[in-house]
Amino acid sequence: MKTSYHDIPVHITKDGSEIRELMHPAVHGNQRQSLAEAVIQPGQQTLLHRHPVSEELYHVTSGSGLLSLGSETLSIAVGDTVLIPPGTPHRVLATGIEALHLLCCCSPAYRHEDTELL
Repeated sequence: MKTSYHDIPVHITKDGSEIRELMHPAVHGNQRQSLAEAVIQPGQQTLLHRHPVSEELYHVTSGSGLLSLGSETLSIAVGDTVLIPPGTPHRVLATGIEALHLLCCCSPAYRHEDTELL
């Protein structure tokens, strides 16, 4: 299976970020994880939320920001990868002059029902 970035529509998730589902079981036939790109515009932040079931990995491909992760706040920039364990409250603020782009890998795959706004 192969997907092409420009063929994938953008949608807004519960946390307010722009998402492209680059590979998701509901669409592409993979089984245990999903891969998406999230884009947060400069000065914007996602809503505080958690995923009770899914573990997430965020990998920064463009921009910079602050990631609130439980009781910590981490500066994130290009090349950084962060583990977000299941159940951990988190949100991202884009702090740079360009949009913050994150690759988001979820296992099991992302589901709206697994997102709890806090």
